[in-house]
Amino acid sequence: MGRENKAASIAELKERLVGAQSVVLTDFRGLSVADLTELRTLLRKSAVEYRVVKNTLARFAVQDTALAGLGPYLEGPTGIAISSTKDPVAASKILATWAKGKPTFVIKAGIVEGKVVGPAEIAILGALPPREVLLARVASAFQGPIQRVVGVLAASLRAMVTVLVQVGKQKETAGAA
Repeated sequence: MGRENKAASIAELKERLVGAQSVVLTDFRGLSVADLTELRTLLRKSAVEYRVVKNTLARFAVQDTALAGLGPYLEGPTGIAISSTKDPVAASKILATWAKGKPTFVIKAGIVEGKVVGPAEIAILGALPPREVLLARVASAFQGPIQRVVGVLAASLRAMVTVLVQVGKQKETAGAA
């Protein structure tokens, strides 16, 4: 690879990495071509790009950027999952789920919303339910106390209406007598 090609590869990789919502580094040793094709297909469905990179070129690409924390993890065979979608944990979810069936596939580290995270954190992010489910849970957490307040207020109104109805009935019976 000529010097110009390397410089172009570094610039292109740097552009993709800097513009990404999340980046996950993996070690793909022991996987077949079919396994990698399956993984790429799964990732592509969620608009996540997976590419095998040379560590030296990747180190130059992350050098002097917010992604410099990935430098120490660029050892051995390295595959990079780059997520530029709105969902910053899409790559983490897919990779963590897919890695369960592949003992030789290792998640090294990643960057999610600008922070370097280790494999344990990526596994935790992968186990999170989808954003919509989390929002529904938060909404239901707020809805419960509000419903109780409305119930208390409605109960006092119901009690007052019941008293007024009873007073009205007493006046009717007193006026009829």
